[in-house]
Amino acid sequence: MEGIAGITSPEHTMREGREHERARRLMTCEVNAAIEGILKACKPRTILVNDSHGTMRNIIPEELHDAAELVTGTPKPLEMMQGIDKSYDAAFFIGYHAMRGSYPSVLEHTFSGKVVFDVFLNGKRVGETALNAAMAGAFDVPVALVTGDRAVTEEAKAFLGNVETVAVKEAVGRYAAKCLSPTKAQALIKNAAYKAVKNISKFKPFQVKPPIKLDVVFFHSGMAELAEFVPGSRRIDGRTVSFTSKDFLEVHKAFVAMVLLAGTVT
Repeated sequence: MEGIAGITSPEHTMREGREHERARRLMTCEVNAAIEGILKACKPRTILVNDSHGTMRNIIPEELHDAAELVTGTPKPLEMMQGIDKSYDAAFFIGYHAMRGSYPSVLEHTFSGKVVFDVFLNGKRVGETALNAAMAGAFDVPVALVTGDRAVTEEAKAFLGNVETVAVKEAVGRYAAKCLSPTKAQALIKNAAYKAVKNISKFKPFQVKPPIKLDVVFFHSGMAELAEFVPGSRRIDGRTVSFTSKDFLEVHKAFVAMVLLAGTVT
């Protein structure tokens, strides 16, 4: 939701925020724009939408395009990538935000803004775009489209290389941005989705070579103390916990478990 045109404040993104209902509609409209672009390009067997923000109950079901199925609610085994499998041709990331510390960027963070300070995969600092692209890559599915603010589109190109992007806004600060009108943003997303489908063969899966080493830096040592209860994890320093596996799905489960445990302390 942080990468949707017109959204700049936690009041937009939190369920208790007074403007959250309007933000949900803007989010649903951008998802629908991507769906319309897909349908213009082809007749897909399946379009699956996985709501991935916060409570994961943001997209308005009765306003979602009826060509799509919706996965809503949390927790889910694959979290932001629930439903992904080898049968899909591509993944689209709509309304994404940049990794924690990106500047300038709207509402930047990585996975859990109050818990996770940094994440590294095989020594390279990553955000949600790379983490979720790696999950898709574990099933040989490429990411073909990423939309959000200018910072996340640049991040996507840096990690994924050949990928369609749409920058619907440019950050002025963490809580301010110069935004396209929702109508224009949606038109650009529809066109980019169409182009992505028409050129689907040029996109390659983002895959992390094993052994896959995950390092999670938490905001304080108390969080790391709980995160290291995850079997197979190893404490690196006061705030960092590491986990290594040949299987990205195992790495993902360890990461989610670490964050959930760490999030129980303040």
